[in-house]
Amino acid sequence: MILAGDIGGTNTRLAIMDGTPQRLTPIAVEVYASKEHSGLEVIVRDFLSKHNQTPVAGALGVPGAVRNEVVEATNLPWLVSARALTSDLGFPLRVINDLEANAHGIAMLSESDLVTLNAGVPVERGNRALISAGTGLGEAGLVVGDDGTYRPVPSEGGHVDFAPRNDLELELLRYLSGRFEHVSYERVLSGPGLFNIYQFLRDTGRAEEPAWLADELNQSDPSAAIAKSALEGTAEISVQALDLFVAVYGAEAGNLALKFMATGGTFVGGGIAPKILRKLSSSAFMKAFQAKGRVSWVMKDIPVRVITNDKTALLGAGRVALTVAAEASSHPVQQAIG
Repeated sequence: MILAGDIGGTNTRLAIMDGTPQRLTPIAVEVYASKEHSGLEVIVRDFLSKHNQTPVAGALGVPGAVRNEVVEATNLPWLVSARALTSDLGFPLRVINDLEANAHGIAMLSESDLVTLNAGVPVERGNRALISAGTGLGEAGLVVGDDGTYRPVPSEGGHVDFAPRNDLELELLRYLSGRFEHVSYERVLSGPGLFNIYQFLRDTGRAEEPAWLADELNQSDPSAAIAKSALEGTAEISVQALDLFVAVYGAEAGNLALKFMATGGTFVGGGIAPKILRKLSSSAFMKAFQAKGRVSWVMKDIPVRVITNDKTALLGAGRVALTVAAEASSHPVQQAIG
């Protein structure tokens, strides 16, 4: 039995799993509201106690830069230390970046877990890229080795400078610069980012805010309300906000694909993509993805697929946990992704 964790700014998912690197079976799964708890160790203790389990090893995907087995979580007031957790819990445990966990999980997906936005012409043994917008924005690469397997490369690419492509996005940058010391892509491409775009359109007079929607934004999750009204077509301001969000999402997905030369494919993960799949499937996303000037011809051949399985990162953390267990028992397990 191993412990796997997918930690997010909104939800923390924990699972006890059993199996092999090719097939993992969840024995118990729980979802916790992250911000209702003082730290990750509190949640893990509650989970293990509730299910009366002592795993042989574990791995937790945490949003943020992992340095010396410690990560200061982004969008959460948590400091997570693998060594401290190992000492407290009594079994070996590894902390990895959340997108690294997500990337490990891709190998365990089936075709039914993916929706194709662009079939492309994948290059055999071409690198891959992964971008995921949710509470924050995560990015990672998957670099192919000589044996054809993929090794995830974590990054903090969601925090790079937002790069506007036209006058509207320039105005968005100016607007956000008045609110934030640093305007990253995460300020635009995330749940809070969608609300930032909405406020920009409202505050600059580009669209009117219906009174009923203003009330709804005050009473519920603003980003969810905006996305819902946009998809239903009940508020023009929401439609404009989501259209801009999707265009920027496609552009940054293309940027990431270029940086990793992801000729083997680009994956769109995270909690937002499956909810706005109809918008992502429109031409705006792929048009922005492929519009890269002199290398646009390369972009047209890159496959782009949306991940719809919300347990991908959990499965990826489980694969890493199996490696931790193997290392602890001196029995090597193949770590690379097939």
